[in-house]
Amino acid sequence: MRVAVVGGGLGGLTAALLLRQAGVEATVYEQASELREVGAGIIVAPNMVRPLVRAGLGERLPDFAVRLEAAWELRRWEDGRVLFSQRMGAECRRLYGVDCYVAHRADLLAMLASALPPEMVRLDRRLTGLRQDGREVELTFVDARGAESTVAADAVIGADGIHSVVRSSIVAESSQEPARFSGLCAYRCLVPASDAPELMVRPVQTIWLGPGRHFVHYPVSGGRLVNVVAVVPAGDWRLESWTADGRLEDLAREFETWDPRLGQLIAAATETKRWAMYDRGPLESWTDGRVTLLGDAAHAMLPFLGQGACQAVEDAAVLAECLRGATPETAARALLRYEEIRKPRATQVQLVSRGREVQNHLPDGPAQRERDAAFADGDPLRQNAWLYGHEVEADLVG
Repeated sequence: MRVAVVGGGLGGLTAALLLRQAGVEATVYEQASELREVGAGIIVAPNMVRPLVRAGLGERLPDFAVRLEAAWELRRWEDGRVLFSQRMGAECRRLYGVDCYVAHRADLLAMLASALPPEMVRLDRRLTGLRQDGREVELTFVDARGAESTVAADAVIGADGIHSVVRSSIVAESSQEPARFSGLCAYRCLVPASDAPELMVRPVQTIWLGPGRHFVHYPVSGGRLVNVVAVVPAGDWRLESWTADGRLEDLAREFETWDPRLGQLIAAATETKRWAMYDRGPLESWTDGRVTLLGDAAHAMLPFLGQGACQAVEDAAVLAECLRGATPETAARALLRYEEIRKPRATQVQLVSRGREVQNHLPDGPAQRERDAAFADGDPLRQNAWLYGHEVEADLVG
């Protein structure tokens, strides 16, 4: 079995690592000249931690990821009053067997890359063509100099993100639901912890809720940085790119009437990225013969559940088990089994991610007061058991 993984992000490297551990020969092809992760902080939820632990990486997470020992917090926009606080640490371990972390994407990527032999990753390989017959798949790549090369594989995994080239080669555009603009955009920045207000450097994921927008912060990179994500009305901004530059003065203006500590945090940033948030519906199919999709290429979702990377890791775990023991002759059937197992689960998460911003962005008034009062009776750690307690092994047995 020769498996080509297109895309060297978190999903692609996790798939390659788990395939290798399942005895499957896999090679990652990444268009960039070096492995790097676009974006900043993410939630490493229990359903993502467990597969990483089984892959032998659990002991390395605390080297850079911040364990949420204290709480998740919800705070009111104008004065920082705590609306709800969820204890983590021991309670999370008791319910789900592992901790919940927050981490910088680049640190996670570095951990995965260091666990792979260098020869398994081919850089400067931009996919330009994909053709399959009954026996194998031929992939065509171009490097930065314009030189073309071809590779043959028994199976291809498209882990090349929201604008996937692999997806466009196997799924007709006419069968895909058009991207739906949410009306929102997100600002993202990193602030040195030494320059942040004391409130922001605790091992806590804090979400500030207010009219029309919300603001999230938590420490990453071993507590050296504070990750900031602010979701606001997009105005005229329509660019869906994690690398597009925003303006810090625009971000500050969005929160100028909020608790002054947020203004202090924004003022400590030196740059910000800004991207428009689009929603996509589930694909009818992820798989065509010997080619399948993984992660955002298969099920791009809004970030309000913090499950994008988590679902990619779940994909990788199931894919590796489906391909364990497969042969070139049975590869296509193994990929169909992978899709049959993963598609219902990923689709559920994708759809539930929709609309969460409405609850977060209620204007002050009766509905907002009712929402805030309801937090007192909430227990999101247990209420999200369908997310955090999900075991991919049970899917495989079923």
